[in-house]
Amino acid sequence: MTEEPFEYLDHTADCKFKAFGKTKEEQFSNAALAMFNVMVDPLSVSPQIIKEINVTGDDDCQLLYNFLEELLFLLDTESFLLHKVIKMEIEGKVLHAKIYGDTEIDKYEISGDVKAVTYNEMEICDDFVQVVVDL
Repeated sequence: MTEEPFEYLDHTADCKFKAFGKTKEEQFSNAALAMFNVMVDPLSVSPQIIKEINVTGDDDCQLLYNFLEELLFLLDTESFLLHKVIKMEIEGKVLHAKIYGDTEIDKYEISGDVKAVTYNEMEICDDFVQVVVDL
């Protein structure tokens, strides 16, 4: 297994990545970081605001999709940029997360735009999750 929390894979028009972790929670958290890293370095984002996210899903793929889409919703509606997932619990069909970030988006150099999460080529494995996002 790699030392990095995520890696980008070749994809024709979109962005495809694998997010690694020892637990599903760590994998989902690293997927969120990978998705935001397409736009801005999450480590450069000040942890000014704490948000709570609660989503449900019929299976792990839908849970991951709904979590990442909720993050994009916060970006679109509140200009919320992710710094870090500080806590996540997945219990069955429910995901609870606390995240740090900032809404003063003008302070940061944004280098891309993630429009949506897709189910295309999504994988949930023991060691990683794989996601494709629409740019």
